[in-house]
Amino acid sequence: MNPRPAPSNPEPPSESLDPSSAGESFVVLPVRDVVVFPQMVIPLVFGRPKSKAALNEVRNTERPVLLVTQRDGSVEDPMPDDLYAVGCLARVVQLMDLPDDTVRAMIEGVGRIRIDGYLRALPFLEAVGQPIVETAEETPEVEATMREVVAQFERAVTMSRHIPPDAVGSAMSLRDPGGLADLVCSCLGRPADEKQDILATADGSERLAKVHRLLLAELSILELEQKIHARVREEMSSSQREFYLREQLRAIQDELGEREGSPQEADEYRQKIEEAGMSEEAAEKALREVERLERIPPVAPEGTVIRTYLDWLVALPWKRNTRDKLDICRAEEILDEDHFGLKKPKERVLEFLAVRKLVRRTKGPILAFIGPPGVGKTSIGRSIARALGRKFIRISLGGVRDEAEIRGHRRTYVGALPGRIMQGIRDCASNNPVFMLDEIDKLGMDFRGDPSSALLEALDPEQNGSFSDHYLEVPFDLSRVMFIATGNVLATIPPALRDRMEVIEFPGYVDEEKLAIAKGFLVPKQLKDHGLRPAYLEFSDDALRAITRGYTREAGVRELERKIATVCRKTAKRVAGGDKGKLAVSPDNLDDLLGLRIYLDDDKRKENQVGVATGLAFTETGGETLQVEVAISSGKGEILLTGRLGEVMKESAQAALSYARTQAEALELAKDYFQTHDFHVHVPSGAVPKEGPSAGVTIATAILSALGGREVRHDVAMTGEVTLHGRVLPVGGVREKVLAAHRSRIPNVVIPKENEKDLKELDDLPEDVRKDMTFIFATNMDQVVAAALV
Repeated sequence: MNPRPAPSNPEPPSESLDPSSAGESFVVLPVRDVVVFPQMVIPLVFGRPKSKAALNEVRNTERPVLLVTQRDGSVEDPMPDDLYAVGCLARVVQLMDLPDDTVRAMIEGVGRIRIDGYLRALPFLEAVGQPIVETAEETPEVEATMREVVAQFERAVTMSRHIPPDAVGSAMSLRDPGGLADLVCSCLGRPADEKQDILATADGSERLAKVHRLLLAELSILELEQKIHARVREEMSSSQREFYLREQLRAIQDELGEREGSPQEADEYRQKIEEAGMSEEAAEKALREVERLERIPPVAPEGTVIRTYLDWLVALPWKRNTRDKLDICRAEEILDEDHFGLKKPKERVLEFLAVRKLVRRTKGPILAFIGPPGVGKTSIGRSIARALGRKFIRISLGGVRDEAEIRGHRRTYVGALPGRIMQGIRDCASNNPVFMLDEIDKLGMDFRGDPSSALLEALDPEQNGSFSDHYLEVPFDLSRVMFIATGNVLATIPPALRDRMEVIEFPGYVDEEKLAIAKGFLVPKQLKDHGLRPAYLEFSDDALRAITRGYTREAGVRELERKIATVCRKTAKRVAGGDKGKLAVSPDNLDDLLGLRIYLDDDKRKENQVGVATGLAFTETGGETLQVEVAISSGKGEILLTGRLGEVMKESAQAALSYARTQAEALELAKDYFQTHDFHVHVPSGAVPKEGPSAGVTIATAILSALGGREVRHDVAMTGEVTLHGRVLPVGGVREKVLAAHRSRIPNVVIPKENEKDLKELDDLPEDVRKDMTFIFATNMDQVVAAALV
């Protein structure tokens, strides 16, 4: 808000505000981006605590107030160093408390004050200062400057909407050059530092000269604004004129029957619609849009929306598809050539080919590949497409939270597009591709909708024959598409979506499988990527085994590939430097190539210990072994659980302790033993969260070992849920847990009796694993104790 000028003959201020009173203390009010001048009246709003405290002081004592501008307006709590040294002594004409806890003050400037120092900073700023004595020379030059300033100021008022018109009358009535300078400067939209320079200038003639320069600069800016405004207005007029002439031309062409614009475009669209082979419903919808396009003006914005929509419709592969290659033997060769193992996924693809060979029209299968990272879920999708002779599309669903990403936006939105499914179909130009939905277990959900619910129609074989995208609004047949979803964990996929997919679990690899993959796939691939020949680099089997066991610990082979790539890079550097000799990688020189081993054998696992049992866990990255430690000390019968255990795992520990209490008599413990001792259950790797009930058997075994002083065998690992009565219940992830025990060279595994059938179904479990492992099937804790404790 611009300050309004005070009357030309204002009433004299009260004696307490006499600027000539030297050495008087003043209540300081800091202001931001505003400079108040003498004889000006301006409304200001204050909300900062110090400012409100200062106004309360003024209200109670009627002390003078000094308005001082901040050097930096962004400072919320200004101190003396943040303020200019010259301010404006003012009288508070009116104070009003506003509902938003701020205070509105009507301020009238009185005189200039140069601050000598500050008396205090809390609860408000208080300063002492001297009045600035104003001087002015009355010369013809000053008079001429005053007239020029008034004339230019009058021009500025006519050109600017921000300067009040009555300011011109006030300027004409002033005879003081300093007062005229103050009035004009307060009305100009100049930066605060320039206005502060005017306030700090004592000589009225000099002040007027500075304001004259500022006024000329402001006029230049105002003139430029007017030119820009005139140009924009002229361009708008030109656009309206062009539209009017085009409409006249269109009317004349209609009368002559010669119009070529829209009908020609419409005919092209009609021809494309006929050639696209759309369904009857889609063709009707498209033709209606073409008729709308003919009726609207060529320059109408809606025309662009309709053209984009029609372009999408005619670009979809309504009838275009690829012919399946039904040679089952050839398909099997391709799958084996690209991937080692993965028996179940390969069998499922070959079964689909066999059915496709016998039945001409079949619905595409909807598969879900679930397994740890790095086992080949995504890459086998490309191999399946190559084996079938189909196009391959992959979209990543990780982090997708908007339903419109799947089913598209309504056309009413600016920049609307179809969903990612229809975009993929359009891009591959085939209606029967292999469509991979990667990371389906990492779909999100928020206020924009649930993407997993939007996938239900696309992944339902009974419904996807007429899939409707929100943007296209016509059904499209997805029944011939082979959908493959991938994920790490099945539990995070919603049940309704999981029910529509055929789940194929991808197990982790054992060491021998990793060795075969490294020799057959990873090493040749990395040699080729790094421009090396076998004559430069050779990996021995023992070296690859050492890398697998000492430098990686994973279910897949990604880290193994990275380690092989590291060796290849070092070799490429050596070869590029002129050394063409052959490097034979063996366990002996791995330390030089890859550094010290990351994963070392735990010596404590090689000896039996009391209160330490080895459990088996199933995570997103495959199976893992974990140690459960129990320590007993004198106390009050409390149990302490550490190691970032989840709620389910904590409850399993409570159940295990309760079962141990029932064995007090068998362990020959005192009746009050559990009331006089504390139990501390700890699972190492405390930074890693752990969850699930399958550690119950391990915790119970460790507690019984600590109670009885019996050592737990280091060559036994176990898994299973325990009840209060000592029953051992089945768990999941048996194959991954068995492989984890095999990787850790633990030959004996205790698993629930009800999981025996799961182990028998694992026909893809490597023969060397079966040969090396001994399985103990337990129905109760007595059998676990007999197998695990010395």
